[in-house]
Amino acid sequence: MRRIRYEHSGGPGALFQEEVPVPEPGAGELLIRTEAIGVTLPVVRKVREGARPVPLGGELAGEVVRVGDGVTGYAPGDRVTGLCFGHAYAEYALLHTTMASPVPAGTGGTDAVALVRSGVVALGALEAARPEKGESVLVTAAASGVGHLAVQLARLRGAARVVAAVGDPAKADFVRSLGADAVVSYGQESWGEPVDIVLDAVGGTLLAPALKALAPGGRLVEYSSGGGTIEAYDLLVGGRSAIGFQVAMVARNQPQRYAGWIEELWRLFTEGALRPAVHAVFPLADAARAHATIEDRANRGKVVLVP
Repeated sequence: MRRIRYEHSGGPGALFQEEVPVPEPGAGELLIRTEAIGVTLPVVRKVREGARPVPLGGELAGEVVRVGDGVTGYAPGDRVTGLCFGHAYAEYALLHTTMASPVPAGTGGTDAVALVRSGVVALGALEAARPEKGESVLVTAAASGVGHLAVQLARLRGAARVVAAVGDPAKADFVRSLGADAVVSYGQESWGEPVDIVLDAVGGTLLAPALKALAPGGRLVEYSSGGGTIEAYDLLVGGRSAIGFQVAMVARNQPQRYAGWIEELWRLFTEGALRPAVHAVFPLADAARAHATIEDRANRGKVVLVP
């Protein structure tokens, strides 16, 4: 089978295609014939900055072709989506059942990849802030695969005002079409009226303005892999708080909660209330172009690979 990997850090140019045997599922694993693979910023960063090569994991959707020992609830022919921590950039991939969920009949793999994993991150990050109806929410990387869903979910969960923060002002019309009331760009001196909640997917140098955007008592939820530090004094002033969110921890330790998020996402999708956007679909062999799209911050919605 075809698989994309890299041997050294250095960005899209480090990726190459290889031929390897189809893997065998281990205990609790599903062997998936992939239909679609989601490209995420954390994986792009690993290729660019990682100290050593790691498997290119990520979101995927496809058909179960074999199951490992101890698997119940799934059988060959089922279509599933989920997060693969091994080699996801491949024609066949292994998916642990704790990370898998069924894809409803009639739903394409590309829509499944754009909705479920990114949607779970967006919904989980929002819930981590314990929002109350009528509060205001600011979303950084608002045009990204996660961010564009977070904007919609904040509105659906009762936010009175939703602010979208983007790196490129040209994305303003896109995020407004999703329900954002206001749009700010990272370079602005002020992000306007303070908000109750900031959902930050960027980190790094954006941490300071994200924290500054909070009203007294506001909550900053960090789910980025971009690093950065926060001064304790900046939290003390105004009684602000910072919360870290990792979806894999919830999936492993609170499977019922995780399943409930997925159920809600599919319900909102089938009702037409939540609209996942796919910016571009690239052939698997063009993984470098897909990564470059993310690195250039050119995407409006999800970037997807297809074998």
